[in-house]
Amino acid sequence: MAMSTSRAASRRTILSAAAGLAAHVWVPRPAKGYTTADVASRLVQAPSGVGLSKWDLDTPALCVDLDRLEQNIATMQAAARRFGIATRPHAKTHRSADIARMQLAAGAIGLCCAKLSEAEALAAQGIDRLCMTTGNLSPTKIRRAMQLRKTSPTFIQAVDNERNARDLSDAAKEAGVTADVVLDVAVGTRSGVPPGEAALRLATLVDGLPGLTLRGLLSYDGGAQHIVGFETRKARTLANIEANAATCAAMKKAGLNTEIFSGGGTGTYNMQHLVPGFTDMQVGSYVFMDMQYLAIGRQDGHPVFDDFASSLTVVATVVNNRFPGRLTTDAGAKALTLNVPRAGVIGEPGADYSASSDEFGVITFKEGPAKTYAMGDRLELIVPHCDPVVNLYDVIYGIRKDRVERVIPVTARGKSQ
Repeated sequence: MAMSTSRAASRRTILSAAAGLAAHVWVPRPAKGYTTADVASRLVQAPSGVGLSKWDLDTPALCVDLDRLEQNIATMQAAARRFGIATRPHAKTHRSADIARMQLAAGAIGLCCAKLSEAEALAAQGIDRLCMTTGNLSPTKIRRAMQLRKTSPTFIQAVDNERNARDLSDAAKEAGVTADVVLDVAVGTRSGVPPGEAALRLATLVDGLPGLTLRGLLSYDGGAQHIVGFETRKARTLANIEANAATCAAMKKAGLNTEIFSGGGTGTYNMQHLVPGFTDMQVGSYVFMDMQYLAIGRQDGHPVFDDFASSLTVVATVVNNRFPGRLTTDAGAKALTLNVPRAGVIGEPGADYSASSDEFGVITFKEGPAKTYAMGDRLELIVPHCDPVVNLYDVIYGIRKDRVERVIPVTARGKSQ
C-alpha cells in the first residue's frame, strides 16, 4: 500500500526511538485506506523495456527470440501441411494472446486450453476457436463455460462421463445455447473415458442430449511426448493410440460426428499423421522448446531434438563469484520451477545448474567455466520445462538482434482454475 512521505518519516522516527528504548511500545494510529485511484496515482510506471538490450533488463527476465519463435511456428505449419493434418496448438505453453494470434495467422485451426480461466482470459482478448481439453465438473464452472459459449460461439469443451454430459445439457438449455462438445478418450490412465464400448456409449448419449453438439474426440498421449529415441517413441505412440483410432472408426460407422480427432504434441508431431482418422495436433512446446524436449532425440538418431529452435530463455545475473568452481545467480526455483532436468547455461556446456533454492541458482563446473564471470555479469539459461516457467512471469520480452522489440503480456498467467 502506498504511504505519504510524512507518514513514512513519522514511522521511521518511531521505530528508531523504539530501537533505543525497548520499554516503549509503538501503538499505531488507525490506518487510512486508499482507493484504487489513489493507489494508481502513486504507482511509478516501469519502463516497457522496448529498445533496451536484453543484457540491460532487470533479472530474472523471461525472453523469447522472435526470429526463432517465428521460424518455429512456420516450421510446424509447414510440417502439418506436408503430413496432411492440421495444428490446434496448446495455449498452456505460452498463455499469451499475442502468440496465439501468431499461430492462428500462420494457419492453426484453433487453440487448445487446459483450464477454463485460461480460455476466458484469451477469449477476453479476442482469441476465438478455443477448445478446452479437460472437463468442467463443478456447477460454477459449467455455468461459466456456457457464458463463454455465449460470447465465443466457436468455444468447444470436453466431456468424459455421463453425469457431466447431462449436467452440460441442462446448463446449455438454461443458458439458451447449444454447446459444442468433444469426448476426452483416454490414452493411458490420466483422464478420459476408456476407448471402446464405454466411449461409444458416451458419444451416443452426448449426440442425443438436447443443447449439445458432438464434434468428435480428443486423445492426447502425454506420456509419449518425452520418450527418448525416435523409433521407441514412434512405436509406443502408435501402439498406445490404436484403441482410440478404433473408437473413432466405430463412432464414424455409427453415424456419429468425428470431424475432430485431436491429440499428439511436440514430441510426436512427425508421426501423428500415421494414425487413421487423425485430424489435428495439440502441439505446444515447439514454439519455445526446453531442456526436457531437447533430450528426446530427433528422427535421424541424433540425441538432441533440434527440429525446433530453443527460443525461450531466462536472463540471470551472477550475484556471487567468491567460491572456486561455483557461481550464484538470482534465478532459482521461483524463476525456473523444476530443478530436474537442469536448466542449460548457454555458452557453458560443462556447467551444472541447480535451481533448488527459491531465489538463487548455483552453477558448478566440471572442468571450469569457458570464461571468467564477475558479479553483475549476465547469463542466459534454457529453461527446464517451458509451460510452468512462463506462468511465473507477467511478461515475455520479445528479442530481436539482442534488443527488446516488443513486450508480450502473459495473458493467462495464474489462470489455473
